Amino acid sequence: MIEDLQSRLRALRDRWENIRGIFDLDHLRSRIAAIEQTMAEAQFWADQTTAQQTVQTLKGLKGQLSPIETFQQGLGDAQELLALTDPHDASSLKQLEGELTALEVRLGGLEIQRLLGGVDDARSAILSVHSGAGGTESCDWAQMLLRMYRRWTEEKHYATQLIDVLPGEEAGIKNATMIVTGPYAYGYLKAEEGVHRLVRISPFDANKRRHTSFASVDIIPEIDEDIAIDIKPQELRIDVYRSSGKGGQSVNTTDSAVRITHLPSGLVVQCQDERSQLQNKTKAMKVLKSRLHQLEVQKREEALERDYQAKQKIEWGSQIRSYVLHPYNMVKDHRTEHETGNAQGVLDGSLDPFIEAYLRWHAQRGGEGRGARGE
Repeated sequence: MIEDLQSRLRALRDRWENIRGIFDLDHLRSRIAAIEQTMAEAQFWADQTTAQQTVQTLKGLKGQLSPIETFQQGLGDAQELLALTDPHDASSLKQLEGELTALEVRLGGLEIQRLLGGVDDARSAILSVHSGAGGTESCDWAQMLLRMYRRWTEEKHYATQLIDVLPGEEAGIKNATMIVTGPYAYGYLKAEEGVHRLVRISPFDANKRRHTSFASVDIIPEIDEDIAIDIKPQELRIDVYRSSGKGGQSVNTTDSAVRITHLPSGLVVQCQDERSQLQNKTKAMKVLKSRLHQLEVQKREEALERDYQAKQKIEWGSQIRSYVLHPYNMVKDHRTEHETGNAQGVLDGSLDPFIEAYLRWHAQRGGEGRGARGE
C-alpha cells in the first residue's frame, strides 16, 4: 500500500508542476495588500456602494488565493507525513490516504482555473436574463434563473449589482441585467449563455397541468475603462423615462432612468438603478461599451455563435440545459451531457459541476466559439 501512496503523491507533484505557472501569487498578494490599505483609509466608507463592492472584490481575491496556499501547504505536509509513515502501521497509512484524497480534490479545482485562459476570462461579467414565449410562466422562470445566479455569486463571494429589471405583468420578470464583479466571473459564467428550459407543474394553472417554459441568458465581459471603444455621439439615441425600480420616492417621480440605443449596431441598453439620471447614463454607457467590445472580440475570433441583432429564438430544441421538476427531478446540460437529480440544489446555486463540465468540454473542442450550443 505504501508504494501506491508514493505513486499518488508523485502524480500530485507532477500535476501541480504542470499548472503552477499560471498562478501569479505575488500579484494576487499585492492586490490584496493594496485593497486592505485602501480600506484602512478614513474616507473608505463615505461611498457605501463602492465600499461594499471593494469588500466583495477583496473576498474574491482571498478566495482565489486561499485554495492555492492551502494546497501547497497540504502537499508539503503530505510529503513529510509520507517520510515519517511506518509502512506496517495501518492507522498511519489510512491517515496519509485521506490526506492524499483531499489534495487530489483540491488540485482538481485548481486545474479548472487552467481552463480559464480566454482573452476576457479573468474579467467581471454582465449577465442578462430574458423570458421567452409563454407569458407568466416564462417570466416566473426568468426570475428563478436570476435567483439561481445570485445564489451562485454569493457562494463565490462576488459582488452583484442589478442595474435594470422589467417586471412581468402578473409575476416574475421579463428581463433583467446584473453586473457580477469578481475575478474570473466572466470565465465561469460564459458557460451559462444560451436558452434554459423548465418543465414543471405550473403554480399558475388551476388544473395543475405540466408546462414547459424557456428563458435565455446572455453573458458578456465587463471591460476596463481604459479600453478604447470609438462611440460617436451622433451614433447614439438617448431616451429618459420614469423608473419603475427601487431607489426611494424620487426614483419613480422623475425621469431618472436612461435608455441608450447604438444606431449602427442596434444594441439597446438601459439602467434605472440609481436616483440620478447622470449615474444611470454612466452605467448604461459602460454596459454598451462592454457589448460593443464583445462584438469586436467575436468578429476577430470569427466565432460568432449568434447575431446580437437577431437573438436565437427562445423555443423548443434550442436549449443548452433542461431543468425537469415533473414527473421526476433532473437537470441536464445538452452540450456536455452532465446531469444531476438534485434539481433544487442547482436552482439554489450549485452550478459549479455544470460550469466545470462545460469548461472541460469546451477545451476538448479546441475552445471553438463562445458559449457554443448543444445541437
